[in-house]
Amino acid sequence: MSLRAAQKQMTYELFLARALELFGAKGYAATTIDDIATAAGSTRTTFYLHFSSKSEVMSALLTKVDAILTAADDPSLTDVVASGSRTLIRRWIDRKFSQWDEIEPYLTASYQAAHEPEVAARTEQWFEDAVGDMIAGLDRAGRVPADRRRIRCVLAFGQLEHLSRRYFSVGWITPREVCLDELTESWCHLLAVD
Repeated sequence: MSLRAAQKQMTYELFLARALELFGAKGYAATTIDDIATAAGSTRTTFYLHFSSKSEVMSALLTKVDAILTAADDPSLTDVVASGSRTLIRRWIDRKFSQWDEIEPYLTASYQAAHEPEVAARTEQWFEDAVGDMIAGLDRAGRVPADRRRIRCVLAFGQLEHLSRRYFSVGWITPREVCLDELTESWCHLLAVD
């Protein structure tokens, strides 16, 4: 990578980091492009060399969240669902719980930006990708009638997503271990039993 390309990448990452900080401190709606540029020690013109809009920044932050979440997936969500193993399901969900503190600033900002079509589409695609990975696991295992696989995966992943939103808002009202037990039980019922 050339020095110029490395500098361009560093500036891009700096814009993302400062935007995330500002979204957390001021909120998505109140943060302007000028705020982001100033916080990065740059200008509006330089910002526009990297991003076309604030919603494009948010979309790039969601790409980072996806990378954070999937980097720790060994085995993958598809493999976990295909296995039908209570142990693997519990371990996978527990890993997601452990990532919530790291991803909370990103997702809280994305919820605030949900009115932006680009952000809404990116968030919906993220959900659909996860559901698709789960369906692929059920397809591979041949478990659950084919016409029921999608809804079961939507219900299972929807529970996880809803619980994460509650956690970001109020923390663990119900102890983490109890949540882990119950969500594991629900996923096993939806995904691991014919």
